[in-house]
Amino acid sequence: MANTFSALKRVRQTERRTFFNRVARTRFRHQIRAMRRALAAKEPANLAETLSATFSLVDKAARKGYIKTGTAARYKSRLHKRVKIALGDVQK
Repeated sequence: MANTFSALKRVRQTERRTFFNRVARTRFRHQIRAMRRALAAKEPANLAETLSATFSLVDKAARKGYIKTGTAARYKSRLHKRVKIALGDVQK
């Protein structure tokens, strides 16, 4: 257990940051899952709005440091490619 006031403060800060980071990562993963479900359903209107929301969260996660920028780019590239295939814009 922390003995000093500064150590106690650091414990409180760590708990707070851990909570916010966990919420953000969970929200990110849920959005990716929602995007994959939308791809399985192949509804064009739903795909467009879900893709926009997903890209926004991926960019925010990369900016905040929950994922790396290369990982964000890979997610976006693969999702966009799957959306184009689902909509029939490009061949496999």
